[in-house]
Amino acid sequence: MRGKRAKQYRKLMTQYQLGFGFRAPYQILLDADIIQTAAQLKMNFTGMLERTLQGEIKPMITQCCMRHLYEANDQTIIEHAKGFERRRCGHHTLEKPLTAMECLSEVIDPKSSLTNKHRYVVASQNPKMRAMLRRIPGVPLIYINRSVMILEPIATATSDVRDQEEQDKLKAGLKGRRGATEGAKRKREVEDDGAQGHPSSNSKATSDASKQPERKRRKGEKGPNPLSVKKPKPRVPEPSKSKDHAKSPAEEQPKNIEVPTATEDTNPALGESEETKRKRKRKHKSRGASEPAPPTMEIEEGS
Repeated sequence: MRGKRAKQYRKLMTQYQLGFGFRAPYQILLDADIIQTAAQLKMNFTGMLERTLQGEIKPMITQCCMRHLYEANDQTIIEHAKGFERRRCGHHTLEKPLTAMECLSEVIDPKSSLTNKHRYVVASQNPKMRAMLRRIPGVPLIYINRSVMILEPIATATSDVRDQEEQDKLKAGLKGRRGATEGAKRKREVEDDGAQGHPSSNSKATSDASKQPERKRRKGEKGPNPLSVKKPKPRVPEPSKSKDHAKSPAEEQPKNIEVPTATEDTNPALGESEETKRKRKRKHKSRGASEPAPPTMEIEEGS
């Protein structure tokens, strides 16, 4: 149960932080009644306040509430209250101190504008004073019930102000976004009209455009991806043939004809050897693979 209550109080203080700007250490205004009740129940008053508000605290007591404790004439409670920070209310010049309700209401809202300017947390046992402070938005209220310290839920006035602020923020955001788009459109229209009507504006626009760095443009059409293109087969260059080129007698000689060399049997007078006279073979050039080569003819001597 304690964990559930602590979680609930943490959420409440988070809402006060987001909606009304509360920050730790929290300033707590104490009245004489809650200090006397805590002393009677022998409670760890400061520690329980810290656990209730889920953060550091700064307990404060006004001069009028301190005078009420002096009137009770309880030295133990007085010594305990002296450890709290004194909040000057300006009522010490009066013969009788003001009631806790009048004193705290003037400290929290001196101009009766229903604003908790200094972001005070009020700890009081007086139900009438708590009912009066619920009308002021953004005032957390604490009281003790059967030795248990309780933080009241957010009052109706506080929740109304918080919801109104959220709606105003939403409307302001939408309005600012719409105004920004309309302003940009109007600015573009004005620039276009000025560019059409005034030649100086055209020259200015061209000068601005010339100042901007030019983008590099690729020349020609984009070719295919070189990695996806099939590489061409290398071609063997053919020898150039010209009509004016005259062949040498060595080139005109057929390749397959064997030229007889001078041997011992060669007759230099006749120019042919005896073996050549006996047997002579005629060789033909090679033809296609489909046509068989003609048989060789042998010429015998004496034929």
